[in-house]
Amino acid sequence: QVQLVESGGGLVQPGGSLRLSCAVSGRSFSRYAVGWFRQAPGKEREFVASVGWNDRIKRYADPVKGRFTITRDNAKNMMYLQMSSLTPEDTAVYYCHVDGQPWGISVSGNRGDWGQGIQVTVSS
Repeated sequence: QVQLVESGGGLVQPGGSLRLSCAVSGRSFSRYAVGWFRQAPGKEREFVASVGWNDRIKRYADPVKGRFTITRDNAKNMMYLQMSSLTPEDTAVYYCHVDGQPWGISVSGNRGDWGQGIQVTVSS
């Protein structure tokens, strides 16, 4: 059974930082692109960042470029999202995702597995 479990969310002040973690079990993590998505209240789920199976290609949504960094640790079956210079517009439920197609350089978002989501709230 595939499980993705996020941790590290919470409440942070504007300008602050958070690091999200996602532990993956039940599948061959290293063969797949992984990524993070988020969904704010009243909005569609949107792509945030991804890293390819071989850890060479990283992609970011425009609103987070230069502020967020995605990493992966294949030895630990973990992925991370380091978030800095947070603004209230970053408030959302964040989901980690493992793509369903092996050897990819990015995630599609319409196949694969998802975490349960974790709340990130940026507020003073």
